[in-house]
Order: sequence, then C-alpha cells, then structure tokens
Amino acid sequence: MFPNGWPGWGLLVLRLVAGILLIRDGATELMSLPHLPGVVHSILGIVAGALFIAGLWTPMTGVLVLIIELWSIASRTGEIRNSIALAALGVALVMLGPGVQSIDARLFGRKRIDVREY
Repeated sequence: MFPNGWPGWGLLVLRLVAGILLIRDGATELMSLPHLPGVVHSILGIVAGALFIAGLWTPMTGVLVLIIELWSIASRTGEIRNSIALAALGVALVMLGPGVQSIDARLFGRKRIDVREY
C-alpha cells in the first residue's frame, strides 16, 4: 500500500525510526563484538535499517527485522524491550507497506489501468 497525506508521512516516520534504531544498534554491536555471529547480526541490522530508511523492499525487510530481533531475543544479546519494539515495527511495516515517500512506491506504486468498453 502506498497511502498519501498524513498516513504516508506516518509510515515514513515509522520507517525512519526503525531504520535509525537498527543502524545504531548494529553499529554499536559491531564495534563491541569481534566474533562472527555478532558481526553477521550487526551487518544484517545495519542493512535492514538502511533499506527501511530508503523504503526499498519494505515487506521483505520487515520480515528480516523480525528474524533479526527474534535472534537477538533468543541469544540475549540486546535489550529485550528494544528487540520487541523493533520486531513490532517490522511486522507493522510488513502489514501497512512503505508509504508513498519510498523507493518501493516509485518502483511498484499505483498503476492506472484503463478498461475499454467494446
């Protein structure tokens, strides 16, 4: 879905908040964890955050964020409240879509279909 107006701006705010938090958490974890699983987790979080900010592949990115945050909860690497909030934002963006201010809207947005009568 690619809503205009206030709903579209609301989705942009959701994407920006989720993206910034994912990038911040990933960068912080990347600087403190030298082992491979932590590095993979951090890089996936940073990539998902960048995709959310751009509004690119938002439904798939939301699923990726859910998986990352469930991984974080299961491994107890981060604060559980942050992980639950980010997982909820990811699921909400999967269900609601990226909004009109996104790359997804430019690539896959509203199409006009004219039906001719014969």
